[in-house]
Amino acid sequence: MVREIVVYPDKRLKLISKEVVSFDGALHDLLDDMYDTMRARNGVGLAAIQVGFDVRALIINIPLEAADGEHDQPKDNTLEMINPVILEKDGSEVFQEGCLSVPGVYEEVERAKHVKVEYYDRDGKHHTLEDDDFLAIAIQHETDHLDGKVFIEKLSYIKRKKFEKEWRRRAKEA
Repeated sequence: MVREIVVYPDKRLKLISKEVVSFDGALHDLLDDMYDTMRARNGVGLAAIQVGFDVRALIINIPLEAADGEHDQPKDNTLEMINPVILEKDGSEVFQEGCLSVPGVYEEVERAKHVKVEYYDRDGKHHTLEDDDFLAIAIQHETDHLDGKVFIEKLSYIKRKKFEKEWRRRAKEA
């Protein structure tokens, strides 16, 4: 089921998400709906708070390039992270980010190049993962959501002020 995306400046995006304690059917349904919602909006990641649930769950599905040049995001390629904790991060990389909760805005953001994260899957099995590619950026972006942060908060003061002015102007026109 495709759910509605919580859009900035909705106060729910500021909530610090709670730990998941039950790895049950309700969690599985939420993860499945998050996948459907992310695909419907052409995203590569989604945190539960972005569909209105303040639980520490996120999904990431980096598109695979097919032989015909098209991109696909098969469901079995989805990384589901429950109660993720970044154990290590180092290096630095600037990457252009966008966010389903801040539609139409893309900005250069500096993040760690390498991360090591531990998390649980939908069945409560413990995993550890390390990455120093786009996945590392996506993990940091989505875990920020679980901590009540949106990527625009990482912008410089001047870029942030410019964003806020443009966002207000767009809201008035809508």
